[in-house]
Amino acid sequence: MEATSSLCSTTSALSPRPFSGDPLCRRKGLGGEKRAVIKISASKRDAHGRDFDGKLVDESMIVLRKRIHEMSMLEKNHEPPEHWMEWEKQYKKADYDSDVCEAVGYLQSKLMETRPSVALGMGAALLFSVSTSTAVLLFHVMAVLKGL
Repeated sequence: MEATSSLCSTTSALSPRPFSGDPLCRRKGLGGEKRAVIKISASKRDAHGRDFDGKLVDESMIVLRKRIHEMSMLEKNHEPPEHWMEWEKQYKKADYDSDVCEAVGYLQSKLMETRPSVALGMGAALLFSVSTSTAVLLFHVMAVLKGL
């Protein structure tokens, strides 16, 4: 899908543009020779043939994150560690990335639907509850170790 457009306006009082593809806008250069005609065109597809409706970045940031992750995985040949079990390796290759993207996308959509104060309050409550429970757990572990 290509689109072309002229850069010259024939009703303008100014001189015609020299690089326009419009034959009315061409003018003779030095020595009576015609200048080269340049055709300007644009395409809505990227270098890999994918169509993004002319947008550089999709509205959905999770799609952008997934594209960045795909590109970084293509750049490096990432193999799972040897100590992983076989089912972990298969899950990582098959479904892990899509599951993580779905989970983050779901969380992102739910947070975008809530009011900012509610989302910040939920984040603060989660932060304090996890840090408090971790502190209590460490306190009990230290008490057990002192008793031994």
